[in-house]
Amino acid sequence: MAKLFGTDGMRGEAGRFPLDTATVRKVGSSLAAHLSEKMEGRAPVIVTGRDTRESGGWLERALIAGATEAGARCQSAGVISTPGVAFLARTLPADAGVVISASHNPYQDNGVKIFSPSGKKLADSIERLIEADIFASVAKAAANGAKTAPSETDNGEGARLRALYLDFLADEIAQGLSLNDLSVVIDCANGAASNLAPNLFSRLGANVVAINSEPDGRNINRDCGSLHIEGLQRKVLEGRADLGVAFDGDADRALFVDARGTFVDGDATLWVLAKYFSARGELHEGIVVATVMSNIGLEIALRSRGLRLVRTDVGDKYVLDELLRTGASLGGEQSGHLIFPRLSLAGDGMITTLYLLRAMQEEKARLDELTAGFERYPQILINVRVREKRPFTEIAPVQAIARETAEKLGDRGRLLLRFSGTEPLARVMIEGESQSEIEEHARRLALAIEESIGAH
Repeated sequence: MAKLFGTDGMRGEAGRFPLDTATVRKVGSSLAAHLSEKMEGRAPVIVTGRDTRESGGWLERALIAGATEAGARCQSAGVISTPGVAFLARTLPADAGVVISASHNPYQDNGVKIFSPSGKKLADSIERLIEADIFASVAKAAANGAKTAPSETDNGEGARLRALYLDFLADEIAQGLSLNDLSVVIDCANGAASNLAPNLFSRLGANVVAINSEPDGRNINRDCGSLHIEGLQRKVLEGRADLGVAFDGDADRALFVDARGTFVDGDATLWVLAKYFSARGELHEGIVVATVMSNIGLEIALRSRGLRLVRTDVGDKYVLDELLRTGASLGGEQSGHLIFPRLSLAGDGMITTLYLLRAMQEEKARLDELTAGFERYPQILINVRVREKRPFTEIAPVQAIARETAEKLGDRGRLLLRFSGTEPLARVMIEGESQSEIEEHARRLALAIEESIGAH
């Protein structure tokens, strides 16, 4: 049976299987049914939310209809961030939280993410049960023409739930944090942060300039937000702002621009917050968790402070698993998806921003001063189309060149060989101090892979 749920929920083009009305309705009924099995007669409670895509309204209504038919009681928070739904799931409390969002994807796509009451993404075992139910009933569901613009039915309940989330951010996470006299430019990506973020940071006293905060159902992530930093950089420099922050469509990630207009990614943010936590005795065992894609410059910078980087596979799910396994207090991805497990098991772009602002305030330093000491090393990535995904350890020429490359790079460089999870591609990624050297190493490895298993 094919997997519909990946590491970040179920995602696809809205209106087509599995993001058509019938299938999403089945997701709702299946989720409610499997939750009911554990409720001992009590009706399960499900809280839902969505981003600003034009398909979000009818997909959310389909899910709620299916869940209600199966006996669940549903509460909708309307347009809210993914971490906002995760917060509500654990706070109301609800038995599950469901977000209709495709994060940083274009508006034509959408997705379904399901959270447990802890705020952690739904267990794989439940996702497999939901998949089985889907294939048993709508194996070849097709678009049914229900792609209508969402009709808002917020009767005040959604506003109440969003207010609960904003109060949590302002009163608990930002407790004692004053942003008076601070100028912040916020790129809301025309997504879920469009109302929430300007409201939050204005409430804390900041002089807020919001851009890309007028969603029309189709402009989410379009030439804006965390995937397109250039507009934010220009706005920060034009307005001489102290900080720029860019969210993605569902606001679970945040990337930054300092007062000089320099881009600050998730690796640099981890560096700033690792130092901040460490100085306060809050960085458990001196560990920071990141993925195999984080730049070796982060690893070297942390090492210089006696701190340790632990790497996982790509995906916030794997970062969270390692955070929970090690008890570490900080982790994240280069994309700006950071997790603070003692506060929330879901990445939250607004929590990340609040922590960064607190570090700036308490250190009495600009962001460019706080990122000093982190040097991004040159990187090259080459994709090789392959006919089979044979383990690299079984390909002698590749192994020989890989060993030689690793020896030459030493502890000032890094080699990563892996296969794409979705395409017939081998990926050769090398980081090191010299761009010309890593390019030569990468070309030799790519040629060896092509000669051995290339798709000729």
